[in-house]
Order: sequence, then C-alpha cells, then structure tokens
Amino acid sequence: YIEAVRQILEYISAGDIYQVNLSQRFAVEFAGKPLDFYRKFRTLSPAPFGAYLVTDNHTIMSNSPERYLLIKNDYIETRPIKGTRPRGGNPEIDEQLRRELIDSSKDQAEHIMIVDLERNDLGRVAQYGTVHVPEMEIVESYANVHHLVSTVAARIEPKHSTVDCIVNSFPGGSITGAPKLRSMEIIDELEPSCRGVYTGSIGYLDFSGDIDLNIAIRTAVHHQNTLYFQVGGGIVADSDPHLEYEETITKAESFLKTLGETSKNERPDHLSE
Repeated sequence: YIEAVRQILEYISAGDIYQVNLSQRFAVEFAGKPLDFYRKFRTLSPAPFGAYLVTDNHTIMSNSPERYLLIKNDYIETRPIKGTRPRGGNPEIDEQLRRELIDSSKDQAEHIMIVDLERNDLGRVAQYGTVHVPEMEIVESYANVHHLVSTVAARIEPKHSTVDCIVNSFPGGSITGAPKLRSMEIIDELEPSCRGVYTGSIGYLDFSGDIDLNIAIRTAVHHQNTLYFQVGGGIVADSDPHLEYEETITKAESFLKTLGETSKNERPDHLSE
C-alpha cells in the first residue's frame, strides 16, 4: 500500500492527477453467522446507512456514514466525506484530534477538491444557478473516527431523470479522485483486487423516482467462511505514505473490533471468561 501511495505521488508530481482514493483489502477467516457480525457492527459503530443483503453466494453488510445521492422531487443532494482523524482516548485528546482535522490544510485542500468535483457532477443535471454548498467542512464524529463532511445540493433540470443523475455522478468523487476518470484508471492499475461492491452504492429507488443511496464504504462481504472488507483514503501532493497507511488501519478498527466481539460470543462459556 505504501509503495502504491508513492507511485500516486509520482503521478501527482508529473501533473497527471490531483488526488486518488487508494484502498486495500483485508480477508479474514470467519465461520460465524454473518447476521451476528452485522448486528454487532451496527451496535459498535452506528452509522446512518445500513444494509444487509443476502445473495446466492455472498452476504453484503454495509454500515456506511456517507450519502452518495438523495433525490426528492426535484431536489438533489450529495454529502462527500474527505478527511479523517481517529477518536481520542479521553475528551481532551479527542477534542485535540477534532481540532487538528479542522485546522489541517492538507485535509482542507483534499476536501475542497472533492466538493468542487461534486459541484461539477451535479451541474450536469441541475437547473442553472441552483448548485450550492449549504454545509462546508463540518465534523461528524463516529465511534472510531472524526470525518470532514460537506453537503452539495441543487435543483434538477426537468428534462433529466433519476437515472440521468446517477449516470452523470457515479461513482462518487470522494472514493475515486480528481480528475475522476484518470483517478479510476490509476486505481485499476494499482489496486491488486477488484473492489466489487466496495465504494459502489446501496439504497432504494421508489416508484416516484426518489432515491437515497449510500456510498458502500464500511462494507463487508462474507463468502465461503471468509470476510472481506476494504479501507482507503485520499492521496494528495503532500501525503505521507506511512501516515496514509495508518489512516487505513484506523478505518479498519471498526471491522476488527466487531470481529473480535463476534468471535468472542461464538466461544464456549468457559473460554469466554
């Protein structure tokens, strides 16, 4: 992962790209019940966008904090997350880390790039002059991390359908990079495994055309007694490869803690004490 970050920094230095969201995948043997894992995941790390999907071969468990796209009548909204700090062990350290995130010029630059990208994406389907940013770089705090979040919103041009809105904005900018197409090409080059559902989207579409879709981060897939999950972060010009790696480990903690708690509950009573 660190070497891949270094390669991205070379692309940035060459002027090929501004930002890439790079991820790595973990695979853990897990013979427990996926539903038990999901329930514990939601309990230990509550988040707004949960989903539990069972297919013929896989179970998908999503516990995402990030909204990809909301459409209600002619209103459209996306809420990109970009910028992360771990939670502190006590209130003083926790507040220090929160302030560090707010004051970080690196995280601000990374975040603004993605907000601008999302404004451009919504602009393709929006009524002229309606794209705006009602929330900019607010901090949302979860069980393991603080995140920087913004809201980008607009009014949809009547000629555009819900499908048009998805086609013109998918996948989300926060999990690809800027420019989006080139960042996706670099992701395909550097990440050793396909993302699958990770950083895709899960949600609903109703009969009126309204939707509410997450970005499928904090999402695990169970297949043949193995649990797969991915974590990543945005790489920009002043990224430190080792710190970027540490950020992914921070994001993985919610999965690892859930695995530990679920496995503990699977043990016989005399081994759980």
